[in-house]
Amino acid sequence: MRWVDIREVAIRLEELHPDADNVNLRFTDLRQWVIDLPEFNDDPNGCNEKLLEAIQMAWLDERD
Repeated sequence: MRWVDIREVAIRLEELHPDADNVNLRFTDLRQWVIDLPEFNDDPNGCNEKLLEAIQMAWLDERD
């Protein structure tokens, strides 16, 4: 799994953190949670705010 696998990352985050407040989640925490995913295999420094925001929005969609 890579940073650009936004939907897959969001699905996995929802599976692992179903009670997380993903609306008010700090990007630093979100970044760490993505890096900590067992399936994650990308450069930990390869993300930016735009990617993190896209992951957060996809995660919000997953909850709906």
